[in-house]
Amino acid sequence: MLEQLGLESKFYRGDAKRQLHREIELMKGIHKLTPVCVVDEAHLLDREMLEEVRFLLNFRMDAQSPMALIMVGQTELWDRLQLQSFAAIRQRIDIQFRLHHLDRAETEQYMIKHLAYAGVGRDIFSESAIDEVFSYSSGASRLINKLATHCLLFAAQNGNRIIDDRMVKKVIEGELA
Repeated sequence: MLEQLGLESKFYRGDAKRQLHREIELMKGIHKLTPVCVVDEAHLLDREMLEEVRFLLNFRMDAQSPMALIMVGQTELWDRLQLQSFAAIRQRIDIQFRLHHLDRAETEQYMIKHLAYAGVGRDIFSESAIDEVFSYSSGASRLINKLATHCLLFAAQNGNRIIDDRMVKKVIEGELA
């Protein structure tokens, strides 16, 4: 975290922790900033790192946490945090959100919105193609993104303007199998 703040970390862990706490105090006290730490792939954190997160949030034991923490991870993260040994961390979670699998209609809307963000103003995926995307992904947004991206690349390479179910199946069998 110190490196992300542009600082050189102390060699010893205890010194580095004190250095980080000083920097957080400076950010909050002098600069009136609340640091936000985003931990992606948090489900991969081991027990020791989760304990470090707890200590960081526990700094000074006052009513307010010294920083905002956003932990992003797969469902295994929450499953691990349900263990009694992680109760102290779980108690410090103010807000939690789980992204559940989408149904067929939500999958279609999700794809349409993403294409609109990219500036596409027309239908590219046929209804049957969306059915195939949903069938393959079971509504998991990460898989929807992956398959749709591969389909778009495949269509562009082959000069197709519409992606149908046959193309989706071809991509699944050829590139994602």
